[in-house]
Amino acid sequence: MLEAAIKAQLKTYLEKLVDPIELVASLDDGPKSAEMRALLEDVASLSGKVSLSESGSDIRRPSFTIGKKGEPARIGFAGLPMGHEFTSLILALLQASGYAPRIGDEQIRQIKALPGEYRFKTYVSLTCHNCPDVVQALNAMAALNPNVRHVMIDGALNQAEVEARQIMAVPSVWLNGEPFEDGRMTLEEILARVDSGASAREADRLSAQEPFDVLVVGGGPAGAAAAVYAARKGIRTGLLAERFGGQVMDTLAIENLISVPHTDGPKLGRALEEHVKEYDVDIMNLQQAEALVPGNAGNYHEIRLKNGATLKSKAVIISTGARWRELNVPGEQEYRGKGVAYCPHCDGPLFKGKRVAVVGGGNSGVEAAIDLAGIVGHVTLLEFADALRADAVLQKKLHSLPNVTVITSAQTTEVNGAEGKVSGLTYTDRVTGQPITLPLEGVFIQIGLLPNTDWLKGVINLSRFGEVEVDARGAASVPGVFAAGDCTTVPYKQIIIAMGEGAKASLSAFDYLIRSDTSTT
Repeated sequence: MLEAAIKAQLKTYLEKLVDPIELVASLDDGPKSAEMRALLEDVASLSGKVSLSESGSDIRRPSFTIGKKGEPARIGFAGLPMGHEFTSLILALLQASGYAPRIGDEQIRQIKALPGEYRFKTYVSLTCHNCPDVVQALNAMAALNPNVRHVMIDGALNQAEVEARQIMAVPSVWLNGEPFEDGRMTLEEILARVDSGASAREADRLSAQEPFDVLVVGGGPAGAAAAVYAARKGIRTGLLAERFGGQVMDTLAIENLISVPHTDGPKLGRALEEHVKEYDVDIMNLQQAEALVPGNAGNYHEIRLKNGATLKSKAVIISTGARWRELNVPGEQEYRGKGVAYCPHCDGPLFKGKRVAVVGGGNSGVEAAIDLAGIVGHVTLLEFADALRADAVLQKKLHSLPNVTVITSAQTTEVNGAEGKVSGLTYTDRVTGQPITLPLEGVFIQIGLLPNTDWLKGVINLSRFGEVEVDARGAASVPGVFAAGDCTTVPYKQIIIAMGEGAKASLSAFDYLIRSDTSTT
């Protein structure tokens, strides 16, 4: 099952096992069960601390559990944990044996102190680059707290269950038989949801912080660069992020970051965070800014947070990035996660053999249509303008695919649904004015980005598109406030440009501090 090089690497990891563990498999006579048996036999052959039993009674077949020998298993996999999930398997083996997860002491204490019973199920696709973060976080919780159970369920392998629960987006997490959350989540986010007192405790802690010299709002490429450049100046630096890594965490292939021929979004996001952590930066993750209160006559600027906390700083760098633009038509929100999707890489496998539409004829839309064409039964690409806007090489590839239809001059007016999920899409032909309805099972929306600047309206100058207006030095309209990245008027929303703009904004903020009367009250 496993190649020799991978087996050698896995053997090295298994040397770190603490206590003996047992793999208990539930198998049938199918080919997938044969693959799972081969995988588990390979794992068991690599360490004397791993034993294998085929006595499992789980109704999902193939599946297996991992548990410490002699104790009830708390971690399970209903599917082959290969591809993106292979790392999840390795970590689960180690952590089930008693090997401590690489998380903070405070999080470990928080997990162990959780009251009640937690039965988590995470539905995934093996091509989803966001799913492993969720699987690994919940597995770590199960390893640390005997009241937590978690099973990863491959949606492609358990289609009947997926369809019965109307799951059309991954990762999809269920808790104690009820929907919990869809989409990528970190361990911090999960704990914030299940630990009811965490938000209030964090708000009190943040409000007690000393004022910063530079406070960066946003944890994407621009924010990370700004924080590193500020910290290197030896000034008190804070970084406030709703989600460290920002939208880059939802990006699959990145091949234009100069000097790095190929990487992916989650990998880059983790690298950004690790780089920032090398410096004395106070990182405040999972925090949403709600208002900017500019300082006057030398007073501190204030950032008010959604949880009620208030932070103060001499200078502020806004790098809140952008989010997927929505269609804002009837049915879009109602059927989000029930056929309406924004990530073809993550959710595409759930639509195998089905009919889907992609709305948007730019590079992202055409790339999505090309990727989906290899999975689904048929793709209809809808573009509002009278011609596609994607690069010529992408258009050539798109038009070569036999199961793709391209419709231009199409204004999407409604996402239709039935029985709780998408059943079609209605658009208006902008040439004839006629409404047309397409029967579909999925709609993937790829129509660009909106800056995350709603919280700044009426405080600093924004463009008609909602972008923060900045000058050549990254300065916004309020003295001491700077901005960088996709939330600004700087053209070309690219990772490498955001990094450069973050560095520039930080240098400008430092220059502002040393040239200004920074005595504050």
